[in-house]
Amino acid sequence: MQLRTFIADDMRDALARVRAEMGEDAVIVSSQKAKGGGVMVRAAVEATAAQSALETAVAAEVEQSEAETPQGNIEAGNFETGDFEARYRQGLIRRLREAPAAANRAARSFNRAELLTLLRGHRAPDALAHALAEGAEHAGLSDMTLALASALDKRMKTQPIELTRSAALLLTGPHGAGKTAVAAKLAAHARMAGRSVKLIAGDAQGAGAVARLQTFAEHLDTPFTVAENAEALAAAVAEAAKANELAIIDTAGFDPRNGKARSAFAALAKIETVEAVGVVSATGDAEETSEIAAALTSLGARRLIVTGLDLVRRLGTLAAAAGEAVALAHVTRSPFVAGGLESLTPLSLARALIEAAASNADQGSAQ
Repeated sequence: MQLRTFIADDMRDALARVRAEMGEDAVIVSSQKAKGGGVMVRAAVEATAAQSALETAVAAEVEQSEAETPQGNIEAGNFETGDFEARYRQGLIRRLREAPAAANRAARSFNRAELLTLLRGHRAPDALAHALAEGAEHAGLSDMTLALASALDKRMKTQPIELTRSAALLLTGPHGAGKTAVAAKLAAHARMAGRSVKLIAGDAQGAGAVARLQTFAEHLDTPFTVAENAEALAAAVAEAAKANELAIIDTAGFDPRNGKARSAFAALAKIETVEAVGVVSATGDAEETSEIAAALTSLGARRLIVTGLDLVRRLGTLAAAAGEAVALAHVTRSPFVAGGLESLTPLSLARALIEAAASNADQGSAQ
């Protein structure tokens, strides 16, 4: 692992330097105020960009499938992230079957009973665990990771957010899911991509929510406003659109399964050009999260962001969220704004589930 320290005038400048010099895979380990003013940030990145030989082979196949995609399927200036999902699905099983045996580091033979035990250890919903085990068995792959990746591919949609093309993002979800931090992360990524941003607080009554979002806006040097109702929010979004700014809206937490709360949120989701993005925490109960994700989908959310992976050892909630009809956009595993947003594929999620289970077993036996 490569570690580097950066000293910059502010967090925005530090983030830009980290990404420019260490790449998009860099993770912020710590940050603090520098003695002479400004901020000091310590960043880390795996020496091989955190990719094994197998992942490199898969990435190469994705690039090849992109190159082979007929141009007629992509309208100029209107590339949708769904195309990434379609290309990935078209070639995943072929890539897995053709992956060289030498690339399968620490290969683990497929065993359905063992996979069921592993998924239950992650506290995955029982119905999901059985469905994944059955799908993995039907894949006919001898490696546990590849078989699970194949099963996940049948259920999982991946659609990262295109920040350079989005008009307005409305973050919605239960209390404590991390919507405000996600708003700041999205704003930071958009600023790095050269996009102007406006942060909008749709939760005027939340304890400290407005002040926290405003602080993020000041650090990122972006406009900030408070919208106390749907009409004010619509006006703020329209104003941002005229200025070609990406509007990122932080809303009050609520339970989308509650009828009264759903009605109150519906007016916000109907604002023109606004895309509702669900935010849930990996620390929640997997069954509850499945229900919440389904409810958010019925309210119009097209994508989901799962937060708090740095706080959990069991990934059943993440698997449950990925298994819903809503597409998985990003995950977060750092409390720092510069920690960024990650995108998962069925293969990377399968590896995470299996490696985390092995790590949990090792820690349990050591106690």
